[in-house]
Formats: sequence, structure tokens, C-alpha cells
Amino acid sequence: MRNQSILNELFLSGLSDLPVLQLPLFLIFLLIYLLTLILNLLTIVLIVTDSHLKVPMYFFVGNLAVLDLCCSSVTIPRILFDLHTNTRRISIKACITQVFFFIFFAGCEDLLLVVMSYDRYTAICQPLHYTQLMSWKVCVQLVSIVCCLSFTQSLVHTLYAFKLTFCGSDIIESFFCDLPQLFHISCSDIFINILLVFLSGGILGSGALTLTILSYVYIFTTVLKIQAKGNRSKVFSTCNSHLTLLFMNYGSAMFNYFWQSAGHHFFGDKSVAIFYTVILPLLNPLIYSLRNQDFRTAFQSVFRKIFPPK
Repeated sequence: MRNQSILNELFLSGLSDLPVLQLPLFLIFLLIYLLTLILNLLTIVLIVTDSHLKVPMYFFVGNLAVLDLCCSSVTIPRILFDLHTNTRRISIKACITQVFFFIFFAGCEDLLLVVMSYDRYTAICQPLHYTQLMSWKVCVQLVSIVCCLSFTQSLVHTLYAFKLTFCGSDIIESFFCDLPQLFHISCSDIFINILLVFLSGGILGSGALTLTILSYVYIFTTVLKIQAKGNRSKVFSTCNSHLTLLFMNYGSAMFNYFWQSAGHHFFGDKSVAIFYTVILPLLNPLIYSLRNQDFRTAFQSVFRKIFPPK
């Protein structure tokens, strides 16, 4: 280690080394990014402008759309820049800064899904007290707690990441900077860093999953008591969208931070990373917002105002 110089820059391996694929990949990811921006901005605009969507459930959906915009903006512009210039060079400070913002926004999104499960619990299991339990003040406080928890977690990981030294390989086997990839190329002792990943992820993850499971146990128990099949199917459709997002977000997060931090690798690492950094922010508005009847009605109303029928 004494004979090796300390590195100040790193190189991202990118998506592909084949020159013939650079332009097609650039166009594909540019299209995905534009669609992500359009769909999430559309979701936010509908929630802000339509009075029927000014309820706690859609307040959280709007915050989820904002986080999707932020998550995709942390990673995709860097992918497009590397595909266009083919440099892939990044300073260590810029790399760890990207890690901070990605962990912060992704952590907020995961915790917000837990808050949304609590919202579904109060709406279905305690409908008479819903307006009191989920007032606007409570909703803002819950979102603030989510941001504070995620900010603290991201700050701790980032501060300890700045203590790492890189003196061997300078190639990050990914198209963006993240903690597991930094651990793999660091020549420092990363025991504390990995311990923090498992402790913070274990505490927040287990707490979040416990709250979600308890919420859905009560939800399913209450739904099964509903006599009308139409009302029961409507409740299940809302829960299915939320459970789908919860499974995809937590599944990808557990793979990335637990499986890879433990030293496991397989050929699909980049494919999984593309899913939760690029595809998932695009799927969220499709799964949760645009499939919803209230959103479709609001969109039709706005569309008629802009393009009135003859």
C-alpha cells in the first residue's frame, strides 16, 4: 500500500465499451429520462390543480413523484454525459456527492412508501377518524420525519465514505457511484462502513417492514369483512398498486446494499442497477398514478380545458 499512490479520480465502467452502441444507448436513456420527467411532472400538476386530488393519499403520491424526479436526475444525466463524451472520469468528491444524493432520495422514497401504508391503514380500518389522524399537519410532519431520517442515514454513510482511500484499481464497475462499488475498490479497512450499512439498513428496514406488515394484516382483516364485492375489489386495487411499488423498491434496495455489500456478485448487477435507478422512477407514475381512476378523470378534465371539444 505504501508503494501505491492515492487516487484522486475514478473511472466509471459505463454501460458498454462498444462504440457502435453509444448512440443507441444515449437515445434510449434520453427517451426514458424525458418520459420520466413528463409522467412525474404530469402527476404533480394534476395533484396541485385538481381539487378532488387534494387528499392525504395523493399528497404522498405527489411527494413520491418529486422523489422519482430527483432520483432519476441524480443518475441519468451522468449516464447521458458519459455516453455522449465517452470520458467516464469522475473525481472522488463528485462521486461521493452523487452517493449522498442518491441514498437520500432513494431512502426518502422507501420510507415514504411505509407512510403510505399507514395512510391506507387509517383510511380502511379507521375511516371515522381518518380526517383527524391524517390531517394536513400530520401529513407534513410525517414527510418531514422521513426526510430527516433519510438525510441522517445518507450523511453518516457519506462522512465515512470520505474517509476511504483509493490506491489500487480506479475503475468502478458501474455507470454511477454507489457505496458497494466504492467498497470493492477501496484499499482502506471498510469494516465500519459495511457495519453501518447493515445496522442502518437493518434498523430502518426491519422497522419499516414491520410497520408495513402490521398495517396490511389489519387492512386485509378489515377488507375480508366487507360484504360488497365491488367495494372489496376497489380497496384491493389500491393496495395492489402500493404493494407492487413496495416490493420493487425494497427488493432492489436489499439486493444492492445487503447482497452486494456482503461481497456477492453476478452478471446481472448492472441490469438490476438500471432497473432501480432508471426504470423504477418511470414505472412508479404508471403503476400508482395513471392507473388510478381519479387521476384519469383529472387528466381528462385538464385535457378538455386545454383542448375544448368542438
